[in-house]
Amino acid sequence: MSGLARAERAELEAPAARTMRGLFFYFLRLGSFGFGGPIALAGYMRRDLVDERGWYSDDEYQQGLAIAQTMPGPLAAQLAMWLGYLERGARGALWVALPFVVPPFLLVTAVAALYAHYQGLSQVESVFFGVGPAVMAIIAIAAYKLARSTNKHDLLLWSIAAIVCASTVISGSEIAWLFLAAGLFGALYYGGGLPRLRDSAASLAPFPLATVKGFAWLAAGGSLGTLGLFFAKASALTFGSGLAVVPFLHQGLVTDHHWLTERQLTDAVAIGLISPGPVVIMGTFAGYLVAGVAGAVVATVALFTPTYLFVVVPGRLFRRFERHPRLQGFVKGATAAAAGAIAGAAIVIGRQTIHGWLSAAIGVVALALLLQKRIKAPEPALVAAAAIAGLALH
Repeated sequence: MSGLARAERAELEAPAARTMRGLFFYFLRLGSFGFGGPIALAGYMRRDLVDERGWYSDDEYQQGLAIAQTMPGPLAAQLAMWLGYLERGARGALWVALPFVVPPFLLVTAVAALYAHYQGLSQVESVFFGVGPAVMAIIAIAAYKLARSTNKHDLLLWSIAAIVCASTVISGSEIAWLFLAAGLFGALYYGGGLPRLRDSAASLAPFPLATVKGFAWLAAGGSLGTLGLFFAKASALTFGSGLAVVPFLHQGLVTDHHWLTERQLTDAVAIGLISPGPVVIMGTFAGYLVAGVAGAVVATVALFTPTYLFVVVPGRLFRRFERHPRLQGFVKGATAAAAGAIAGAAIVIGRQTIHGWLSAAIGVVALALLLQKRIKAPEPALVAAAAIAGLALH
């Protein structure tokens, strides 16, 4: 083959240049068929967009991953929005978010409608009898992995996680101010101690970006306004993992408002785990059970709006301050608290959903499969196997 022919062939085989249209259809496919949770989705983005297509440099991807791990909100959705932001600013982030979120929203809403209609059937109860313990095992492993990756060998961070876990178990609910307290403590302890007065404005500059508590415009009165405000706060205070939203959902949906039962919340988490796209799509399922299609729409918009704003509003500032020691310290403390809260929520919900030796045995088997290293058990497959076990044994 001549040099000219080889050059022409290489040109034909080269991946197309990055465009907004290409990103739209890529994330439409990922939102429709991307299973496995946030870590898997982030891995797919790196493989497809960095290694294979060359649409982003490794530095751009790593920066997006760092921002997604730093800011509250679902990791995979935030990383996707950041990649869209790099292409076309706020509009690019939106045109990536829509195809990534809408397909799982439609799927989960349809499943929620079927669930609401058939949940009283014995077969449905049997399916979720098996699913519940498996979900508890997945949540427990997620808490451990999050704590291990953040805390490492730091006894202070492990202590923060243990305190938040204990407070969640003892109170039976999520204490949101502990997240902010842990984050502020981490910012001071790991960020260089108390700032001197003349340096305080500069050294604490990124804090307002990381401590936004909610969005008042969602509290428009009425049940849908209350529902929207609740999901927006849950999203705005979720650090480290999509499953970190579970303690907040338990607190608001089950304990405070009594909108859902413990079993319904566990089933919502299960649907989020086995659906494509971001795991926090479990909020769509929960919103439907609370207020039908309108509730599903409000919950989804409220969950992803803070995530979008945390990308586009401080986008340029974050490219400048992502390595700021105060900000990194805040994230360390808040993420350690998130790991403790996830573990505590698993215990609280598990006490209500696991009854008898059979459900406990399903949970133990699921935990053993997740812990073994030879053959990686995908979470959606594990939940499906647990559903079959529940249908066969219960």
